[in-house]
Amino acid sequence: MKSGCTIAIATLSALLTMAPLSGVRADDTDPEALVNALNAVFGANPGKRAAHTHGFCVKGSFSPTDDAGKLSKAPHLSGKGPWPVVGRFSMGGGNPLAPNAQKDNTRGLALHFDLGNGNQTDMVMISAPVFVAKTPAKFLELLTTVATKDKDKIGAFFAANPESTRQKAWLTARSVPASYATTPYFGIHTFTLTNAAGEKQIIKWKLVPKAGEASLTDDEAKAKDPDFYKPEMTERLSKGPVEFDVTAILGQTGDAIDDPTAFWPDDRKSVSMGTLTISAFEADATCDTNMFDPTNVVDGIAGPENDGIFQIRSPAYAVSFGRRTQ
Repeated sequence: MKSGCTIAIATLSALLTMAPLSGVRADDTDPEALVNALNAVFGANPGKRAAHTHGFCVKGSFSPTDDAGKLSKAPHLSGKGPWPVVGRFSMGGGNPLAPNAQKDNTRGLALHFDLGNGNQTDMVMISAPVFVAKTPAKFLELLTTVATKDKDKIGAFFAANPESTRQKAWLTARSVPASYATTPYFGIHTFTLTNAAGEKQIIKWKLVPKAGEASLTDDEAKAKDPDFYKPEMTERLSKGPVEFDVTAILGQTGDAIDDPTAFWPDDRKSVSMGTLTISAFEADATCDTNMFDPTNVVDGIAGPENDGIFQIRSPAYAVSFGRRTQ
């Protein structure tokens, strides 16, 4: 059942690439078992990421708005900027040749914000607002089930876990993004922002392309070269920078805060927190010798306490990073 494989692939892509987080996980799932399960779906690609394998490195800057400092005392949100940024656009999954026109695969954008003096904070986003499993244990079960390639078992898993169908349904209801620069990117986890006065606000991150959203028809997508995003970005950057509005979607009482498979209502208000500017390509080695870790936050930003998927990301990323750098 290819569609089941795609969901698992696209999702784990957003999951595996970095370093350990202290604290108790929501269950006893072994991070190494998650990486092994990903390799069972895609095969191992020595020297490459286990997930979000197909991508390229870019650089730019981030400049916060005045409203950002009202919500968070984090240096890059409350300071003047611009702050140097290194990022990586990618396709979901562990296929190093993942076709850019695959509709039901996520696109990813991972970011390092350089705060100076060797300090940094990260943001990891995908082109869908939800993940495919509530817990690490369910995610491992999904991957191991997909790896069997048994259509009946895969179908039974999704029937028993309907929340795991939401990401694919969201992606396939939309057209293929025409560019990495014209798709929105979402944070699947909830964060708590704290300002200088100690006031707190629950949020989810979203990047909105300032060039507007643009997509391809099914026929246009089929006619594209399998790897058309990088040439498209090359041409686009030759004409000027790519910009995204970094927004914070404001949570309300009753919103799910520890379930990355849950949608927030569409009517949630958002605040513009700043402009992300992508100005040029960066050597892939710059991204490959580092890890983009969404749990790497600074004072003024806190991750969800009871989200097991969030908590297991760093230790799983560490396994993946260690293998590809050996």
